[in-house]
This record gives sequence, structure tokens and C-alpha cells, in this order.
Amino acid sequence: MSKKNLLELCLSPDLGGLELYMVRSAKALDDSLHVISVINSKGKLQQYYKDGRYAYEMIEKKSNIFMFLAAKKLADIIDKNKIDVLHLHWSKDIPIAVLAKILSTHKPKLVQTRNMTMTRFKDDFYHRFLYKNIDLMLPVTHQVKAQLEKFIPKDIRPEIEVLYMGSDKPELLHVKEIDKKRTEFGMDNQFVVGMVGRINEAKGQHLLIKAIAEIEDSAVHAYFVGHEMKKGYVDSLKKMAEELSVSSRIHFLGFMKNPHHFYQMADVVVLASKRETFGLVLIEAMQVGSAVIGSNSGGVVEIIDDGVNGLLFEQGSVTSLAGAIKKLYGDDTLREALAHKGMKKSQEKFSDTKQFVKLSKILETL
Repeated sequence: MSKKNLLELCLSPDLGGLELYMVRSAKALDDSLHVISVINSKGKLQQYYKDGRYAYEMIEKKSNIFMFLAAKKLADIIDKNKIDVLHLHWSKDIPIAVLAKILSTHKPKLVQTRNMTMTRFKDDFYHRFLYKNIDLMLPVTHQVKAQLEKFIPKDIRPEIEVLYMGSDKPELLHVKEIDKKRTEFGMDNQFVVGMVGRINEAKGQHLLIKAIAEIEDSAVHAYFVGHEMKKGYVDSLKKMAEELSVSSRIHFLGFMKNPHHFYQMADVVVLASKRETFGLVLIEAMQVGSAVIGSNSGGVVEIIDDGVNGLLFEQGSVTSLAGAIKKLYGDDTLREALAHKGMKKSQEKFSDTKQFVKLSKILETL
């Protein structure tokens, strides 16, 4: 049986968990399928394909006015590569993918990994047209699956199958290496609370800064890793920290291509998003043995079993978050026990290898 031809699509200009999952999917599926990726020529993903090992093409995505041109180019790529399945990741790419399918002669199956929540009915003519042209949706949590079933009318609803995201197999550092890196970053004698992700209000960096201010012990520091999404936002966070008299305990490290080393340097990793569909950051941190704290909303509650493999705090509550941090700061035994069980769950349920084997089988059988 010959391999199917797969097109991995993500025209998002940003760089976060959604975009990196597309790259990981393309590379993980390259052995079982013939894979080509299509990315935004103005985006940040090209750096992951520059070595030339994995096939890719670029499309410039501007406004909706030029969507037809982008869709026509995508249709040409589909036909040139005889694509059997188009796997898209960014919801804003649905119109282009559907139009490209219609314009192409090869008519690939359309599959969407659904990373985002759905909050309103899709029963208007435009959305009915889009969703009846999608063959399969892969929500990353059962919560998202329930939303899709609620808001997409049954007569146009694609097939739906939950597929959790997995995490890369990390490079585990020796204790001496971790200590050395902590020293290099000035973390000696600190209790390091880490947060990884886009720097914007929705991710909740402001909540962690305020929580640090509620913790009087000067040994507790917060470190942020990620891209600033809106210029000047980091400065506003630094100003907040200064006004709360904790600026010396707040650190911004910028974007890290591979954050696994940082997770191992942190004593605790926090996810404080307003509405997190899944929470891949938590999986990545758990895999390397870091204790985790997450807000009690969205997909986070499918990852953290409160008090078993991590702690949950009341979404949006600074006092609740500060309490969870203090609880782990004051109890090394609890922190280590949660980290151990978190690593076990991440390996059993959120293994990258296991999830991509499932994805490969799903795409091969379409």
C-alpha cells in the first residue's frame, strides 16, 4: 500500500503552541506519509524548516480581500503534490483551505486539529458552507468536543474525534547541569516560578506578578519566557512590578526555541491563562519532572488532577494563585510527590510518540 500525501497547513504569523504543534506533526508523520508543509511567508515558522530536510512551501496571507489568491496558490500546491489529506491547525485558515479544496482538481480530505474553543452557533450560510466541506475535526480536549457538538448543526457537522496533543521527548539534564544553568541565570537561593507562553494579557502574566507581590518572602521569583505579542506590553508589566515593589523578583527572558531546559530550572511552572483550550506547557513541564499549577478552567482540568499531580487555583484569582505557590514553596515533599506523579501521567497519557501514532492511523484511514 503506497503512502498517502499529506499537506500540513498553518498560515498563522505567530509562534506558540499551536504553530509548533503543526511543525512537530509534519516532522513526526514524515515517515508514514509523504508530507509537505505550507506556512506563512511573513510568519515565524520558516526557521524550523531552513535545514531543508522537510519539504515546505510558503504563501503570503494578507487580508480577506486577497484570500482568493492565497487559496488558488494552495490549490496549485495540492494538485502539484497530489495531496490526499490537508491537515490544518489555525481556525482562521478554514476559509482558505475550503476554497483551495474546491478550486483544486485533486479534492483532498480536510482535517482540522481544533485548538481553540467555540462559543457561538455556526448555523449561518457562511459557516454551513465551510463546515460541510470539512471531513474530520480533532478537538484537543473533551471540553472542545462538547462545544463542537453543541454549536455546529448536526446535518453539517464533520466527524469528531478527540486527540490530545503530546509533548516532545525531552532532554533530561543531570542535577549538576541544572544547578550550573540556575547559577548562570542568577537563580541561586531562589524559589523559581516559571511561566512559558505568549506575553499577552490572556496568558495571565499580570496575575503571577500580583501573586508574587502577595508572597512576602523575597526568595520567591517569577521568570517569564515567550514572545511579546504587542509592543510595549512587557514594559507595562515591568511598571506594574515596580509599583508593587517586586521588580527585583520579576524577570523576562524572551523567547526560547526549546524551553525544556528552563522547565527543569524552575521549581514550579504556572499556567494562568484566562481560557486555555489545552495547556501543552503543563505537559512539557510535567514530562521533565517540574511541579505544575494551573487555573481551574478549560483543558487544564483534563491534565491536572488537583492535589495528585499538580495544583489548581481559582481562575483569575491572585490570592488563590499565591496560595498555591506558597503551598509548594513551603512543602518540598508535596512538591516532589506532585512532580513525580505528573511525570508519570504525562508519559502514560500525553506521550508525543503515542499521540502521533494515533494521528497517523487516523489520517491513513481517511
